[in-house]
Formats: sequence, C-alpha cells, structure tokens
Amino acid sequence: MKTSKKNYQKLYELSKHIRTLQGIVYLLDWDQETYMPPDAAGIRAEQLKAMAGIIHREKTSRKFTAALTKLIDPKSGQVKAKDLLPAQIAALHEWRRDHLQDTSLPAAFVEEFAKVTSQGILAWRKAKQENAFHHFAPFLDRIITLNRQKADYLGYQDHPYDALLDQFEPNAKTQEVDQLFTRLRETLTPLIRKMAQQPVDDQFLFGKWDHAKQMAFGQKLLDAMGYDQNKGRLDLSAHPFSSSSHPTDSRITTRIHPTSLMSNILAVLHEGGHALYEMGLPQDFYGSPLGEARSLGVHESQSRWWETRIGLSRPFWQYFFPLLKETFKGQLDHVTLEDFYRAINKVKPAFIRIEADEVTYPIHIILRFELEKALIEGSLTVRDIPEAWNAKMEQYLCIIPHTPAEGCLQDIHWSMGAFGYFPTYTLGNLYAAHLFEGFAKEHPEWEQQVAAGKFDFIKLWLHEKVFQHGRRYTTQELLQQATGSAFTAEPYVRYLKQKYGTLYKF
Repeated sequence: MKTSKKNYQKLYELSKHIRTLQGIVYLLDWDQETYMPPDAAGIRAEQLKAMAGIIHREKTSRKFTAALTKLIDPKSGQVKAKDLLPAQIAALHEWRRDHLQDTSLPAAFVEEFAKVTSQGILAWRKAKQENAFHHFAPFLDRIITLNRQKADYLGYQDHPYDALLDQFEPNAKTQEVDQLFTRLRETLTPLIRKMAQQPVDDQFLFGKWDHAKQMAFGQKLLDAMGYDQNKGRLDLSAHPFSSSSHPTDSRITTRIHPTSLMSNILAVLHEGGHALYEMGLPQDFYGSPLGEARSLGVHESQSRWWETRIGLSRPFWQYFFPLLKETFKGQLDHVTLEDFYRAINKVKPAFIRIEADEVTYPIHIILRFELEKALIEGSLTVRDIPEAWNAKMEQYLCIIPHTPAEGCLQDIHWSMGAFGYFPTYTLGNLYAAHLFEGFAKEHPEWEQQVAAGKFDFIKLWLHEKVFQHGRRYTTQELLQQATGSAFTAEPYVRYLKQKYGTLYKF
C-alpha cells in the first residue's frame, strides 16, 4: 500500500473510533429523553460531561493532528497526499474543517458546555411542565454566555452568530439568511392573513384517538417509507426527535397529542425522514465525513420532504385515508377524502411550531432566528424573552401565547445549547422544494405511484441524489448536482403559491 493510502487509512481509523464514541453519547441522550429514571439526571450530566471530554481529547490529540497533517496542511488546506481518490480528497477537506473548529475549543469548555446543557434540558422540562420560565432562565442565561464564548473561540468576521450557524449549516452567513428570511416573511405574511380569513372545518381531526392505534398507524407509515424496523425503533418523548449512532441503529420518537390525530402522524413522517437519511449513509465510510450527513439544513430537507411534500399531498392520502378509517373505525366515516385533504392543509396561525401548517411554519423559524441573533449579540436579555417572543408572534401571526409552554418554552433546542440550529429548519424547506422539482421532472408519474401505495422509488431517488454522497459535496454542489440547477428559493415559493392558491382560490 502506498504511503498516502496508509496515512489515509490511519486517519480514518482514528476518526472511526471518535465516531463510535459519539454514538455512545447519542444513546445516552436518547435514553435521557425516553426511559431514564428522573433521579438519574445528576449522574447522567456527569456521564455526558465525561464523554464530551474524552471525545474532545481524541479529536484534538497529537496522534489525530499528526495523521491529518501528513495528508493536508491544516492552515492552508493544501493537500499533501498523492494518489487519493477525489472523494477521499473531499473527505480530507471536511476533516480539516472539523479539526480547526475542534482545536479552537478548550477541553474544559467542551466539558462545561456538555454538563450545563444536560442540566439545562432537565430545567427546561420542569419549567415547561410548570409553565414557569423563571425556572429555566438562569440555565439559559449560562447557556447563552457559553455560546458567546464558543463564537469567540471559533472566530467570525461579521457577526458572532455566524460562528454558531456555521456549526449546523457550513458556510451559511447570518446576513444572507437574514435577507432570505426577510423576503420570505414579507411574501408569506400577507398570504397567511388572507388564508386565515377563510374558514376550514377540521374539527373531525380532534377528539379521543386511541394511543395504541396511533402508534400502530405510525408503524404502518414507517413501513411504507422504507424504514427498516430491524435498524430502528419508535418510542415516545416530550419532544419528537431522531437519533442515529450508526446506519444500523437509527431511532426515532413521537409524541401523542391529547386530542390531535395529525400530530403523531406528521411527527412520525418527519422523524422517519431524518432516520432514512441516516440509514442511507454509506456504512463502508462510517467514521469519515463521507459517511456523515451533509448539514442540518439538508437533513431537515429530508424530514420536511416526507412530512409535507409527501405526507400532506392528496395522492398520499388517496392511499392511506382508507387505512386510517379502518384503523379508527366509526370516527371518520362521515369524512370524505377531499374534506380530509383540505383539513390537514388548513392554514391558521397557531402557537406550537411542530404543529404549525406548512405556510406558517417558516414564520415560527424566522421568529426564533431573530431572537437568537439578538440574544447572542446582546441586544436582548434572557428576562425579556417571553415579552419579545409574544410581541413577534402578535406582529407576524396576529396571536399571543397564553403561557410560556405554548410560547418561548415549547422547544428543547435552547436547553441543548443549539443556537444556530433553528435556521436550518426553514433552509431545509427551501432545499426540499429545490430537490423536489428535480425529482418531479424525473418522475412525472410520482402522484400516480404514491396514490397506488408505491414509495420505494422515492427512497431510491433520494439515496442516489443525497444519501450516498455523505459530505463529499457542499450543500450548494449537492443541490446543483441532484437537480441540474443552482439553488434558489423560487421552487419553494412556487410550490406554496400553487398548492394553496388552488386550495384557497387566490
């Protein structure tokens, strides 16, 4: 074996070991959100802190640095290795990017961040249950301080939020996202107000829906999507999520709403989309950037693809609505397919992000992005969050939350320390729309196939265009290659205007 290949293999083995350790953390996190006894919270925080320290030391160790430096110059990015494949060279650039960020963060900081956020998650959960923001505020204040420190460690040119956003959506800039979101908000807000004035009967979606039957129906949806039950499982948690430690272990959770039928259905489709991406990543490259998801925005494109573009489409329910009626015998007998389709696509401003319709959903994300940016730059304080949150909800959606639980305490992300994460949700919608236009051109018969209960071709297309590439290409390169056209927001705007223009006749 030539020297370059031997050095590459050495780096890969070190990286694979680190990824295995990260998988253990994912399992600890998954357990914390599902089955962990409440009194185990203290020791779990210590466990997560210990693991964060171990992983950080491995990432920044002399042996890892030496292995990387033999192949690529960490400062200039010039590749030293010869005779490597283009995909391996792409992986080197991604390793270098990660290494620069990892070595920017002191080990003590990483451990402290892991411990504080673990405590913060538990404080958030208690505060949400008791509708008491002040229980969470001290932890959030500390988490924001840590995020500011993280931004300083990572470095930035224009805005400290750039450094945090880059952790989840590489190369994205605060100013660019701000401009994109402003245009999107100005486009959607008048449409939302126009549609909200048109009454749509969706009362039949609310009532008492047997929990066991809801879970069983969720399993049917996952089976149809191609989710391999031998490589994953569906459980319950306070906040639905997807957690993957390996393509052969990709778990998801859902939440059973007390009265809403669609809450669980859409959560399963959403998290199932995330899981399919993780299951579809190439196992042969596990541990290298070639075996990892491109970005959180691309990840979100997969979940929103299944939740909205497929799961809220008429063809999807042409197939599944009879099965839904059969599952809940007697409860939907009087409802037609058209009534159901219109009801699940009702546009009405609501408080809870994960239950928002697909037209108002981006507004929820834009609100969070604006607040995050203000918190990080210091123009907004933690104690003022509830008031600022409610003011923006009133300004953008004309509604005001009644309690912190349906307002600023509804999401887990801030307690996790994930500042910079929220924008990827709307970026994911934009990416999904761009990808879907390419998919529809290649599969103009997709509606007929879905209506007939055929879904395998969708997963195959996504595997070919997205899954198999890992992080080989940048987001923009991936979208261009998948569709043959450069990314723009226009496919998303066209989709919303066409679909809802037809539904609401405007």
